Amino acid sequence: MPPKKRLTAEARRDLIEQAASELFAERGYRGASIDEIARRSGVSPPVVYDHFESKLALHRHLVDRHYAELRQVWRDNLPGTEPQEERIARSFDAWFAYIEAHPFAARMLFQDTTGDPDVEAGRREVAAESRAIIRPLMGQEPGAHNIAGAPDDESLDMAWEVVRAVLQGLALWWSDHPGVPRERIVATAMNSIWMGFERVRRGEVWRPPPPS
Repeated sequence: MPPKKRLTAEARRDLIEQAASELFAERGYRGASIDEIARRSGVSPPVVYDHFESKLALHRHLVDRHYAELRQVWRDNLPGTEPQEERIARSFDAWFAYIEAHPFAARMLFQDTTGDPDVEAGRREVAAESRAIIRPLMGQEPGAHNIAGAPDDESLDMAWEVVRAVLQGLALWWSDHPGVPRERIVATAMNSIWMGFERVRRGEVWRPPPPS
């Protein structure tokens, strides 16, 4: 038998990250241990600590990485000169393609409630960073300010919350129904978000009825 090829440090790190993503998604932050992450990735616990100083550091690295890559999806797909509907559909498809390629990311990012204050503080920090980066992209889209009724950061934040809630909710649902084709998920997102946004973009907005 030829000698087993020794993994590079980068390859070992990739295995550790994959195993950790799976375990954090399956068991949550508290339910995943360094020992189990090491066993699933085929290394020893000291090797895990060679790459990440603690479970918290490993979890934060994964959250940072996935959110950064999802933010890049918007940068790569939303701007452009094509019709707005085409660019938004392209962005949604690329966003869900990332979720499809990283099937454990949705649960780890959007569902796991750890109860650990350090983990939750880190998650809020990363989410705030994402909002700050996405906000100007949304602000450049015609009609975006009409959703919440004003051209300020608070209004754009509210508009982003609507988009975020639909996409993340669908991503979690999809993780329980993986047989549904991605194009149906994208169509659902477009029907939920674009159809209303297209009317708002034309200046049609809901207003409360006058008091009787």
